[in-house]
Amino acid sequence: MAIIGGGCASMAAAFELTRPEHRGLYDVTVYQMGFRLGGKGASGRGPSGRIEEHGLHLWMGFYENAFRLMRSCYGELRRDTRACPIATFEDAFAPAPVVGVTDRLPSGAWEPWVAHFPPGKGMPGGPLEERNPFSVAGYLEKALALVPELLRSANAGRAAAAWSGPDGARRAGASPGDVLGMIERILRYGQLATTAAVFEAVDLLRTALQSLFALSPRDSVQATLLRLLDAIGAVVRRELDALVGGDMGLRRVWEVVELILCIVRGSLRYGLAFHPDGFDAINEYEWSDWLRRNGASERSLDSGFVRALYDLAFAYEDGDVRRPALAAGVALRGALRMFFTYRGSLFFRMQAGMGDIVFAPIYEVLKQRGAHFEFFHRLRNVKLSPPEAGPAHVTALEFDVQAEIVGGGEYAPLVDVKGLPCWPSTADHRQLVDGERLEREGWAFESHWETRRAKEKTVRVGEDFDFVVLGVSVGAIPHVAPELVERAPSWRAMVQNVKSVATQAFQVWLRADARELGWGRPGPVNVSGFVEPFDTWADMTHLERVENFEEPVRSIAYFCSVLPDVAPEGPDLPGIARAYVRDNVVRFLDWDVGWLWPAAVRRPGEFRWDLLVDPAEARGGAPRSAGAARFDSQYWTANVNPSDRYVLSLPGSIKYRISPLDMTFDNLTIAGDWTRSGLDTGCVESAVMSGLLAAHAISHSPPLDEIIGYDHP
Repeated sequence: MAIIGGGCASMAAAFELTRPEHRGLYDVTVYQMGFRLGGKGASGRGPSGRIEEHGLHLWMGFYENAFRLMRSCYGELRRDTRACPIATFEDAFAPAPVVGVTDRLPSGAWEPWVAHFPPGKGMPGGPLEERNPFSVAGYLEKALALVPELLRSANAGRAAAAWSGPDGARRAGASPGDVLGMIERILRYGQLATTAAVFEAVDLLRTALQSLFALSPRDSVQATLLRLLDAIGAVVRRELDALVGGDMGLRRVWEVVELILCIVRGSLRYGLAFHPDGFDAINEYEWSDWLRRNGASERSLDSGFVRALYDLAFAYEDGDVRRPALAAGVALRGALRMFFTYRGSLFFRMQAGMGDIVFAPIYEVLKQRGAHFEFFHRLRNVKLSPPEAGPAHVTALEFDVQAEIVGGGEYAPLVDVKGLPCWPSTADHRQLVDGERLEREGWAFESHWETRRAKEKTVRVGEDFDFVVLGVSVGAIPHVAPELVERAPSWRAMVQNVKSVATQAFQVWLRADARELGWGRPGPVNVSGFVEPFDTWADMTHLERVENFEEPVRSIAYFCSVLPDVAPEGPDLPGIARAYVRDNVVRFLDWDVGWLWPAAVRRPGEFRWDLLVDPAEARGGAPRSAGAARFDSQYWTANVNPSDRYVLSLPGSIKYRISPLDMTFDNLTIAGDWTRSGLDTGCVESAVMSGLLAAHAISHSPPLDEIIGYDHP
């Protein structure tokens, strides 16, 4: 087995193919450009052992397959709990239930709204009470169940209690016909007059939805339910109109209620519960347009909740925040899974870098199982059999070997930081032949545009491999597999239509904690929907204990967002993009971060640069710089490599994704969050699902019905 690339999908495939149950049938070799695994999830340790990430990485509570893989990995690894600070799965991940969004007030100020999501039953990756808890009908019922809770949070509890009369008692044993009769009675009164009536109407709607799947004909029932949804929607719009410029908390509640009702209405109108493609039936529509078609007001569409979903998916075509674009079916599936199937916590924070928590343990387990790793192998071409030779298959893999290992052995990639195996941020040149020269000349092993090499290498089918898992990202496919694109129309369509976007991120280490910076809300928190160019912030102060600063670090903050295409592809792009991101950060800290941290600025346009902890100073050195120049001691990144760009889920593009189960080429499968995975969005869970599908394509294991959510509507 030749596995190309070391991201989440490739590692999931390698993990499955080397499971002990296969009894060594699959001999796996991973070929990786550069010196570390991780792909878009790579992290490294820099000065003072600080964690330097590709971007902000949080795990969601619905990542059932990804968490299950990590549970299995830590269970097999069996680290010494006395020697290693993160030895078990429970050590590695911690709940992060406090989540915020921001809205712009009429005055121009930005105001965060923070919510604490209650724990979900069980923990992700653990046994499920039912084989597959995901269904359109189940989602709609859970969504409607949330509406009364939201209204109660808006001080409507008294009205709710006032509407618990005889009708409520009769509904418990009412037949479907009786329930429809109650709905007709409410509709005869015209527009629902009170918030209390909304409770009754929503309760009836939930009951009727349960009956919809058993009643025939469905069309008449559906028409009645749509009329009821329209009546409830009129109440919501009336409340929103009354709150323009008023209580922001109440307005947000009613905006969420409106969005939920639009989702239910659209699901009924488009027959998603009965459509063979489920949510995928609406992937030709753009998410906001689809919500608008189903009654969403412009106020709700411009709310922090909607913007946060776009921010979470980096869903801006060409990195232009004026062009939000997200396939409606992907967005609906992702949002409903996120809010209604999470277990344990809505989000989880890793307790060190993603490389430390995910890729180092996977690497160690795979090594224990006998897998081989060929670092510094840059794929140049996937060679195919000639067209006249029967079914198309891979005959050879052509690599540039970027550097050779001293003594001809395997490269040892990990370093120890406070007892934890970690990936460094730079290669260990001491292990490389002529390493001092390579370091002096600045060979950039992880850059797409670094073409210097030590030698060429070709591995051949039947001699060095039998099967290939191609786990590079879609942006790299035209560069490393041009023959595949030329030979197969489906591959040409995929690279033309499945687009990606560059991203930017920065991290700061500060001498003041969040409260001292002026953040007066609960924490630690993840906030999205904020002002560009950095719309998402997470408080990552908990990582200080696994870093190695000598000066106390009081808080750590990560920010990220999309990055516009600032220059054409070419060798100069990384430097141009990196300078562009640095300028963005300085402007953001001077002019925008004060909305989140009022005490971090002396006045608008003047960030308190002395707050930044410089690793050199922390080790006793003299101050290296003052003012904005102090930011050079921090960490920032422009993710512009083809493999580093985030894969978008654009309207109309999902049908062009290729599944790992598609065997267009006889001995090759693919893996990555850009494939048709059953989730079809750029996240850890989608990548792991793709890796599991790739393993199934080769070994028929794991069974498809054990890939949680793969047969999701």
